[in-house]
Amino acid sequence: MTTQHEPAGGRAGNRAPRPAWLGMLLAAIWIVFLAVPLREAAGAATVPMRVLGIVGVVGLAALFASSFFRHWAGSTPTPRTTTLLVAAELACVALTTLAAGQQGLAGLVLVTATVMMFASLRAGLAVVTVLALALLALPRTVPGWRPEDGLVLTALLAGAAMFAFRRATERNRTLHRAQEEIAALAVAQERDRISRDMHDILGHSLTVVSVKGELAARLLRSGPTPDGAAALPPGIERAEAELTEIQALVRSALADMRGMVADERQVTLTGELAAARSAFDAAGITADLPGAVDEVAERYRDVFAWALREGTTNVLRHAAARRAVITLAPEALVIDDDGRGLGAGEQPAPGGGNGLTGLTERASGVGLVVETGTSPLGGLRLAVHAPGSAVPGPERGSA
Repeated sequence: MTTQHEPAGGRAGNRAPRPAWLGMLLAAIWIVFLAVPLREAAGAATVPMRVLGIVGVVGLAALFASSFFRHWAGSTPTPRTTTLLVAAELACVALTTLAAGQQGLAGLVLVTATVMMFASLRAGLAVVTVLALALLALPRTVPGWRPEDGLVLTALLAGAAMFAFRRATERNRTLHRAQEEIAALAVAQERDRISRDMHDILGHSLTVVSVKGELAARLLRSGPTPDGAAALPPGIERAEAELTEIQALVRSALADMRGMVADERQVTLTGELAAARSAFDAAGITADLPGAVDEVAERYRDVFAWALREGTTNVLRHAAARRAVITLAPEALVIDDDGRGLGAGEQPAPGGGNGLTGLTERASGVGLVVETGTSPLGGLRLAVHAPGSAVPGPERGSA
């Protein structure tokens, strides 16, 4: 069983997408302008002309719909792409006009909308002016056509409406980005407040624990020995050593807390490997650890260091393990143990969920994934790796 974890808040930086159905509805409203040209093209005198006319109408509808969806999704094409798009739409209008006659000019309404959707205001006004003049001139110069100035007004209104729609969506996106930045600042301020409170509250308590541990160690050393022996009994020596270790851990925790408050967390993969070896030795757990971190990709080392700290803590607190194996690869870190592992449907490490969530968020920030499952050793496996990369580790039953 392997469980892949994602950050609780979803993908950072993603904004809620606007409903696709609304974009489809708005595009369909614009494409209604092609109903009359399609009818006229389908009734052309010859089959080739019908085919050309229908191809022109369908092509124009497809080009406009794709352009509108691109705008709806917040994507802006380059000026060269916009020019090619408008040229392709004009070609489709020309094909439609060959089959539908004067009615094919209605497609220029969509062309003006496309121009005002993407072009700058100056360029858009220039192109729309040219198209309006064409709508005025062509019916007056082509034999059999008659002036239809209402279509000119429709094209101008369509361009104005699309430009207004474009500015409204741009303002909405700017407002949304500003709201996201404000929310991010509020979260950062709250985190700073919590960090300061933790430092003020826990920092004092940890300092007192360190001082009392040091005092207890001195009292053990200064106490009388039984039967006038010169050396302390083994049990007292072990207790003194453990108290000294507690002092070191408390000092390390204080340093970490101060670093977190100051945003100067000095966590290194090499240092975490050394700390893990020391912790496993103190707990009587046989540990197989790599001797170097040279092969690990530089951009992954900080995340692997946090993963190693989290995994070591889980093994020490929850696994009841006798053996742990830590495996490093250029794009993967795997921690296996032979402890009690996970039962069916059980989640990792009660009380460690926040650590796993934080680790998942760190990992996703550099493109890694976090997985937990059953280890080949029989206990729990914690793996942090790049998607698609091989996950190394010990073989099942290896000694």
